Amino acid sequence: MGARAKAIFPLALVIGVLSYLWTEFSLNFTFHWVTVAGTDAPGAVGVPQNFHFILPTAFISWGLFFAAGGDNAAFGKIFLASVFGTVAALVTIPLSYKTAAFPDFWGIALWVGIFAFILVMILVAGDWYYVAGTFPCFAAVFLWWVATGMDGWAPVGATEGDAPGGLGAFGGLISTPWAWVWFDTLVTLIVGVILGIVSGRLAALLTPKPKEA
Repeated sequence: MGARAKAIFPLALVIGVLSYLWTEFSLNFTFHWVTVAGTDAPGAVGVPQNFHFILPTAFISWGLFFAAGGDNAAFGKIFLASVFGTVAALVTIPLSYKTAAFPDFWGIALWVGIFAFILVMILVAGDWYYVAGTFPCFAAVFLWWVATGMDGWAPVGATEGDAPGGLGAFGGLISTPWAWVWFDTLVTLIVGVILGIVSGRLAALLTPKPKEA
């Protein structure tokens, strides 16, 4: 194994193991462990509660952590990016559907454009603000809002009662109120940042130290 491969192998191994653990945990949490009572039939999956983990979202902030430098400063930048980006989306969603309801998209487009402008303008506050991380976090909320039925904008966009009936993924199985879409995304993004710092530190422990001359 060459020197480059030896340097990369510990990080790749740690990320592979943590990716497996996160995937196993998040999917079981969402579809088996914390579901609406009485919906997890044998051989099937249950209806997720309003709070659930979003498997792919953690990989967004995990990757952003390394893109920002993969160190303690990167952790802070992406943590703040997760907060700024998701809160901007939290404000955008209700303004969007109050401006133009289903089936008109222009209200969504208008407020996304306005908050995109604001998120970039915050750069004037200083280098601590990482706009390249804020944008994906902003988008992550909209990604899950669309995937779960666009509650608030689309009619019957969230699950009512104890049975799936919304417009979300899995035939309405994942239909989530928009405020919970924000909260689930924020929590999962923070999990991704934690996975980033943990993977970096574990890889550092496993990486062979240079031999002293």
